[in-house]
Amino acid sequence: MSDSIAPKLSKWPFLLGDALLLGMAFFIAWQCNFALGRWEMAFVVLCVAGGAVLGIVPFLIEYDALIKVTEANALTSVVSQLKDLEGIAAQISGATSRWQDAQDAADKTSRAAGEIAERLTTEARAFTEFMQRANDSERANLRLEVEKLRRAESEWLQVLVRVLDHVYALHLGAVRSGQPNLIEQLGNFQNACRDAARRIGLTPFTASESEPFDARRHQRAGNGAPPPADAVIAETLATGYTFQGQLLRPALVRLRGEAAPGAPGTPNVQDGQQSSLPLDASESKSP
Repeated sequence: MSDSIAPKLSKWPFLLGDALLLGMAFFIAWQCNFALGRWEMAFVVLCVAGGAVLGIVPFLIEYDALIKVTEANALTSVVSQLKDLEGIAAQISGATSRWQDAQDAADKTSRAAGEIAERLTTEARAFTEFMQRANDSERANLRLEVEKLRRAESEWLQVLVRVLDHVYALHLGAVRSGQPNLIEQLGNFQNACRDAARRIGLTPFTASESEPFDARRHQRAGNGAPPPADAVIAETLATGYTFQGQLLRPALVRLRGEAAPGAPGTPNVQDGQQSSLPLDASESKSP
């Protein structure tokens, strides 16, 4: 590229001057028959030196021009590269600006996300507290309802047991009266009442005559002294009850060899022990 645009210097004038100077030096030497004096020798040397200078100068001038052209080309390349660098710098500046905008947008998004997360956390905490208060209130209400149901269950169990006790007392009085028709009618009535009670899990039971005394299912009438080991039941004075498999009240019995009660009556009022149903037993099967 530098050769195509490098200036071309015409060398023939310099070569012509070189030839003339050398010819003049040869002419002087030939006129003096090559016996040169001081002045002739100096003139010949001057002509030869001048011819040499004229022969070298065009090449030096062309070389200097070529160097300048090369430097100009290099400078042009550097300028173009600098322009490219300016374009790259502009692109970098634009990219930096866009990156800064993206960074600002990302910061705004991050702050918005943080605010949303904090708001969600606050709302979740408030909702959790609300649900906890609602659960506590509901639990308190359910506990109150359960207590009411337990008391209601205990009360209707006591009422039902009293009714069954009176029915048994009536049947026991009919048996002691010795009237077959009355015994049969009251026996059927008692069986119907017991069948109805069994539907809700309340099962009455009695001790049969000559059955061995069992302290877990039987209660001795009269004094509270422990019966002998071979005690045998003579009769059942009050029915025992189980509720859904749990013993509510043992059967009140009279042991053989003990005196019979003076007159039949409601078994609940004897000794003041059968007048009410144990509350713990009723609560053991409450929902």
